[in-house]
Amino acid sequence: MKVPFNIDLKGKTAVVTGGGGILCSMFAEALAMCGAKVAVLDLNKEKADEVANKICSKGYYAIGVECNVLNSESLENAKKEINEKLGSCDILINGAGGNNPKGTTTKEYLYKEDLNNKDSNIITFFDLDPKGIEFVFNLNFLGTLMPTQTFAKDMIEKDGAVIINISSMNAFTPLTKIPAYSGAKAAVSNFTQWLAVHMSKVGIRVNAIAPGFFLTEQNRRLLTNEDGSYTERAEKILNNTPMNRFGTPEDLIGTLLWLVDNNASGFVTGTVIPVDGGFSAYSGV
Repeated sequence: MKVPFNIDLKGKTAVVTGGGGILCSMFAEALAMCGAKVAVLDLNKEKADEVANKICSKGYYAIGVECNVLNSESLENAKKEINEKLGSCDILINGAGGNNPKGTTTKEYLYKEDLNNKDSNIITFFDLDPKGIEFVFNLNFLGTLMPTQTFAKDMIEKDGAVIINISSMNAFTPLTKIPAYSGAKAAVSNFTQWLAVHMSKVGIRVNAIAPGFFLTEQNRRLLTNEDGSYTERAEKILNNTPMNRFGTPEDLIGTLLWLVDNNASGFVTGTVIPVDGGFSAYSGV
């Protein structure tokens, strides 16, 4: 991977939650390449270590840390380990998140005949599992709030302290079928603005990146067929993305580094930046 431009993060400690995933592992690597000591946090310790080892093999510094972002004790244990090995947090990337089938409908629209359909494979709005909705909201919203409560205490009045949350295109315009995820990411965007104001007197900038559509392991089955061709849903996305392609993880790095660098964006806080190939700007007409 190449960073589009270099910033100086020497002496900084970066914490990346959800660091075992495709996008956040790229964030972790980019921050390390700019000189930060990076803690890669993931519920799956093996994935966290894999990302950290890859970064270290390239001559940079990272550690893998097992962490459940919805568990206060797990977060405190992670913080203790990071503080001992890397120093206290300067940069927090809240990347943990995801969806759940129990918060997803099978169809884009409700039709009257669906109400009497006994096919268990058809999930309407009325069939959505509240526990599934709760899981999605907790993972995305509380999974952003709780790590911030844990790590931001050490960031107060630190030079260049910054928090970056990961929102989504769903926060601007909710996608069909995924009401829980859309609502949860909208909450993340709103929380980003609230937190930016709340932290403004103690020197912590807070912004969010809202990625458009990227092929990841989470959505690959929804967007590609077994033969590698695009599904109907993928075609709809591309038809509504003026740049007519899916994003690559590298497409996010420039925005990440700009937001992290106090010299470049020191007066930027409370923003949600779309990186989406024009999806949020296109009306479909």
